[in-house]
Amino acid sequence: MPEGHTLHRLARRHQALFAKRPVAVSSPQGRFADSAALLDGQVMTRAEAHGKHLFHRFGPDLVVHVHLGLYGTFDDSELPAPEPRGQLRLRYVGETHFADLRGPTACELLTRAEVRAIRERLGPDPLRRDFDAERVWERISRSASPLATLLMDQKVLAGVGNVYRAELLFRHGLDPQIPGRALDRGTWDAMAPDLVALMRDGVRRGRIDTVRPEHDPRRKGQAARKDRHGGEVYVYRRAGMPCLVCGTEVRTSTHAARNLFWCPTCQA
Repeated sequence: MPEGHTLHRLARRHQALFAKRPVAVSSPQGRFADSAALLDGQVMTRAEAHGKHLFHRFGPDLVVHVHLGLYGTFDDSELPAPEPRGQLRLRYVGETHFADLRGPTACELLTRAEVRAIRERLGPDPLRRDFDAERVWERISRSASPLATLLMDQKVLAGVGNVYRAELLFRHGLDPQIPGRALDRGTWDAMAPDLVALMRDGVRRGRIDTVRPEHDPRRKGQAARKDRHGGEVYVYRRAGMPCLVCGTEVRTSTHAARNLFWCPTCQA
């Protein structure tokens, strides 16, 4: 599932390509056809993201809400747009580009009040200017749930997925199973800005890079190993491989139906 930096990249891209001008909106697949007809030719006023949710605002009170889920993709290219193929849920056509949405978990037309209700259910987003690290700390510090659970709970912290969870816990030497209420405040005060910096870097680069320069395997004459997201990582999807810091074999297990990765030495 795409993590928060991917949605913020999409929002910035759509803001640049479509916002402040009329957009042709259609649903070749038909599942969004009635809503598309209401929007067709209207001005997209703003594109923004909160966590893993994407919002396109039209007119005074209409918002397209998209959640990509596990299989959704939102791709764009220069005009002319080809004939629609396959299960194409939504197509935007602007002055110079078009964008196609396929396979999302959610694609719906909402009012601003309904969007507000969604955002109120979400935790603070490290990539938004209104990120409130204190609010996240209040939730974590009161909870007996493991940090591995809390960091991916979108009601606690919006936008963090499996990669950022694994890498943030490693960078701060934390056992994934430590209860939230056992985390000391000083550690959280270091984690929060580190997470913001990592995710902002992900927005800029379009990939997740978490390895500090001093741990880059190329400095030891080893080949760089990039994960499928295109970046260099410490433990995510590196089960059975040596830790880049201590050499211990990286371990994996299933936690809340998701794969969890950690170093048993660095994260004792």
